[in-house]
Amino acid sequence: MSTRLKLRWCHDIREIPAASWKALETERTSPFLEYEWLHSLESSGSASRKTGWMPCHLLVESEGQLIAAAPLYLKSHSQGEFVFDQEWASVASQLGERYYPKLIGMAPFTPATGYRILVHPEHSEAELWPLMLMAIDHFCQENDISVFSLLYVDLDWRSQLEADGFIPRITHNYQWHNPGYSSYEDFLSQFNANQRRNIKRERAAMEKSGLQLNIYTGDNISPRLLSLMYDFYSNTCAQFWNWSKYLNRRFFESLHSHYRDRVVLVAGERAGDVVGMSFCIRKGERLFGRYWGCREEVKFLHFNVCYYEPIALAIQEGIRNFDPGAGGSHKIRRGFPATPVYSYHRFYHPRLQQVLIPYLNRVNPLMLAELENVNQNEVPFREDILPSLSTLTNR
Repeated sequence: MSTRLKLRWCHDIREIPAASWKALETERTSPFLEYEWLHSLESSGSASRKTGWMPCHLLVESEGQLIAAAPLYLKSHSQGEFVFDQEWASVASQLGERYYPKLIGMAPFTPATGYRILVHPEHSEAELWPLMLMAIDHFCQENDISVFSLLYVDLDWRSQLEADGFIPRITHNYQWHNPGYSSYEDFLSQFNANQRRNIKRERAAMEKSGLQLNIYTGDNISPRLLSLMYDFYSNTCAQFWNWSKYLNRRFFESLHSHYRDRVVLVAGERAGDVVGMSFCIRKGERLFGRYWGCREEVKFLHFNVCYYEPIALAIQEGIRNFDPGAGGSHKIRRGFPATPVYSYHRFYHPRLQQVLIPYLNRVNPLMLAELENVNQNEVPFREDILPSLSTLTNR
C-alpha cells in the first residue's frame, strides 16, 4: 500500500471530475452510485444541505488520483431513506441522547439494494476500506454523531460489515427474479390457474381502454418525456398525503444529456397522448422501477406500466432481477416475492448501543421468519414452485 494516500471529505460531487469518479465504476456498481445520477441529484438541489441531505463523500487519493470513494450524506432528518428509524430517534430522545445529525451511505431517495464503496479496479477494497472506516469513525466521534448507517447494501458486502462490528437490520421489499424464462407464458405458468386468469385479464384491459403500451429507451427518450415524467411523479406524490416529493423538474430534465441510456420509460398512450408512465433504470441484468404517475385513472394501468410490461422486457432481454420500488404488498400477487433488504448500523453512543443492539438481534430473525411465511402462503404460485422461494430468505 502506498504511503502517499490522502483521505479527504467532499461536500459537492461537482468538485470531483466526472472521469475520476467514473474510473471507479464497474459493471457491478449500482447505477444509483454512478456519477451522472448523483450529480443530477446534487446539482438539481434535490440532495443538498437545504433539503437535509448534505453531501459528505469520503475520498481516497493516491498521488493525486482518486482511487476510492464512499458516497455519504449528513442527515438532519430521516426522510427519503425508506429504512424507517424515527422510533430510534424517539428512543434516543427518551434517553437524553441527540440522534441527529446522522451519517448515512446510500443514494438519496433510492431504496435499491447495491450500496458499496467504489474502489478503482487496480486497488484493493480489503486494504482501503479499513482506512476509510477509521476516518469515518473519527469524523463521527469528533462531531458527536450518534449513528452511521449503510442502507441497502450489496449482499456480497454483508460479511465484511459484520466482521467490522456493524449491526444488521433486516427489512424487506418485493422483487421479481428471473430463473431463465423463455417467454411471458413461461412466467405465467408458475402461477396457479386463478391468478394466471387475473393477470391475463388485467393485461387485456389496456386494449379495452383504448391504450397502447410503449417502451422508450436511449435516444428515443426526449426532453419532453422526462419533463412529463416529473409531472406524473409530482401528481402521484400529491395524491398521497404521506408521500413527500423529493425530486424537482430540473433533476428529471438533467438526466437527458448524460444518463438517458440507463432510463426506461413505459408509457400507456391513447392517440399519441401519454396517459400514464413509469420511470425505470436499467443496468446490465438489473432493472429498477422508481416512479410512476398518470393524468387519468385507468383501471390496471398502474400494474401494466409498472409491472407487467417491465417484466415482459426483462424476459425478452435476459434481465435477471427487477426491483419495482418501495412498498406495495399488492406486488406479491403479481410475481414479486418478499425479499429481505439489509442495512448496517454503527452506534457511537453507549446508551443507544445498550438498547438498539439487543432489539435488532431479537427482531431480525422474526423478520426473516415472517418473510418466509408470506412467500409460502401469499404468493399465488403453484404448489411445486413455492419451496424454491425459501432461498430468498436464506441469503
